[in-house]
Amino acid sequence: MSISVTFPAKRETLKDLKAGDIVSISGTIYAARDAAHKKIIALIDKGLPLPFEIRDQAIYYVGPCPEKPGQVIGSCGPTTSGRMDSYTPKLIELGLSGMIGKGERSATVKKAALEHGTIYFGCTGGAGALLSRSVISSEVIAFPELGAEAVRKLCVKDFPAIVVIDSFGNNLYEIGREKYKAFT
Repeated sequence: MSISVTFPAKRETLKDLKAGDIVSISGTIYAARDAAHKKIIALIDKGLPLPFEIRDQAIYYVGPCPEKPGQVIGSCGPTTSGRMDSYTPKLIELGLSGMIGKGERSATVKKAALEHGTIYFGCTGGAGALLSRSVISSEVIAFPELGAEAVRKLCVKDFPAIVVIDSFGNNLYEIGREKYKAFT
C-alpha cells in the first residue's frame, strides 16, 4: 500500500514518512538536472529571481526524452542524484522539501536534509517509459537552451517512488545493506 504525497508540500507534512515507505506523488514537481542546477545556483549567488519558488517544492532529477506525437513527455527516468550534490545543500537551505532521483547522496546532502527535514525519494532507473505515464503535463519554464536539461514544471499523478532518506536521517540504502549483512 502506498502513501499519497502531494507537492508542493511543507516539510512538516512529510515528517511522518519513513525510509522504505512506498509513496504515490501527485501535484507539481520540477524537473532539473546538473546544468539547470548550476544556472539556478548562479541566479541565487547574483540575487536574481529563480524560475520557480524553491520553498515546499520537489525537484526530480530528470532530463526527459522528447515526446512522441500524442505524448505529454517522453521517457523520463531518474538520473544519478549525486551529480546534483554540490548544488543541493543551498536549495535545501532555501526550503526545498523533496528530491527525487536514484542512487546515494553525499554526506553533505544527507546532513543538510537531516538539519532541515528534507526528504529524498528514489525511483527506479530504467523505468522511464513507465514513469512517463504519471506525468499529466510538462512545460519548459527556464533555460530552454539546455534542451532535455531545461527546467520543466511537471504535473504528476500517482508517480511511484520510495522514501530513501527520511527527515530523521534514516537511509534506506544503509538499512538495506545492514539487513543483507545480517543474512550473510
